[in-house]
Amino acid sequence: MINCIAIDDEPLALRQITSYIEKTPFLELQQSFESAIEALSYLEKNSVELMFVDINMPDLNGMDFVKSLENPPKIIFTTAYSEYALEGFKVDALDYLLKPIDYATFLKSSNKAKSWFNLQNSKPEQINSNDDFLFIKSEYKILRVKLNDIKYIEGMREYVRIHLANEKPIMTLLSMKAVEQQLPSDSFMRVHRSYIVNLKMITTIERNRIVFDKAYIPISEQHKEEFQQFVNKNFLS
Repeated sequence: MINCIAIDDEPLALRQITSYIEKTPFLELQQSFESAIEALSYLEKNSVELMFVDINMPDLNGMDFVKSLENPPKIIFTTAYSEYALEGFKVDALDYLLKPIDYATFLKSSNKAKSWFNLQNSKPEQINSNDDFLFIKSEYKILRVKLNDIKYIEGMREYVRIHLANEKPIMTLLSMKAVEQQLPSDSFMRVHRSYIVNLKMITTIERNRIVFDKAYIPISEQHKEEFQQFVNKNFLS
């Protein structure tokens, strides 16, 4: 169970969110509040894993409330104003729900939180490899991943996301360093603190970025020289 609180200054909206929490099997509502100031007092004495927080509130709005917390729980923002979405993700929110919120949308967001907590509560995953594929533990499954299917690997703080050519990305609780050590250096290269790319999958380089479909992978100054050497080595002139 994920213990959580809900904060919203609108009684009807708060009642809706709390009812959604109560009907979701893996969520446990600890308390609800009509102001962020009330929630501050509660958090001083109680441990919370997840908060559903409205942004537009009097006295102390939800964004400033989250920023004031030294070690905030994970956050899902709820608001009627879409312009706050980008700022919400800057404070590492798990999701951003735009009112009015139906239960299907709420459940999808809650499942995202559940996946995040499952990764945190599991033991660090292990990776086994040979020249052609990797065995990767993702949640409660062991997956065989062909090296040739990997487009790029994205570091996401406590875990990594492996982006594949024709399948959904795979998330696993590993460090970028651990993954990098298992990959063949003639095919994979670290180009940024948060990205490892499959050199064989690169088709387009644009303005110091590697383009994979709609994803733009930045090449950092630290790795620029090594990557340029790879390009020069394979450049047709």
